[in-house]
Amino acid sequence: MQWHSVNEFLAMGGYAFYVWGSFGITFGCMAFELWLLKKRSQRIAQAVKQEAF
Repeated sequence: MQWHSVNEFLAMGGYAFYVWGSFGITFGCMAFELWLLKKRSQRIAQAVKQEAF
């Protein structure tokens, strides 16, 4: 598919809501997973630090 303008690209041939919504949900899930991973690693580091003393 060829787009002749930025607006045509953003409209995605009429499927913009589905396409950009899918990207948004995927990005949100990935960001949430990274946040959970950071929290989990902080808890583990805190537990290891407490066991060392």
